[in-house]
Amino acid sequence: MAQLIGPSLIQDQLRHLPFVLTGPPRGLPGTLPVRVAGVAQQSTVVVTDARGGLTMEYQGAGFPRGSMSDSTGYALLVVDDSTQRAEGVLIYESQRPPPGYPSIGTLTAQGESVPLYGVRVEWASVSNPKCPLLGAPPLSTTAPAPPSQ
Repeated sequence: MAQLIGPSLIQDQLRHLPFVLTGPPRGLPGTLPVRVAGVAQQSTVVVTDARGGLTMEYQGAGFPRGSMSDSTGYALLVVDDSTQRAEGVLIYESQRPPPGYPSIGTLTAQGESVPLYGVRVEWASVSNPKCPLLGAPPLSTTAPAPPSQ
């Protein structure tokens, strides 16, 4: 159930301009989890920050190639509004936002590209830690504290 409701709530944020990203966030990791909205299978995207915006390359199987067209299908980078951390990417097989909507890059897979948009969400309200929407959180890049003696 959470796999359906969470992506729907996140997609709804595109209608609220204060939550829409107009440029790529800083400090993105080299990879992020990705999932097609409503599908349990999760994969990974490799993130490249280029001058013209982000490029994300879908890794593995499960990209919904057959449902993408010039007006259908897009990717959405999800950023936690409390920590400003990118949580991952959701792919939607639905009508794209209108032309001129602020895209922050592209997601590519198997020779196809779809626009990448970004939104800030209250992550705790759309993802349950017991059953995370985008898998386990990314590993911390900070070194663990030495054991106390």
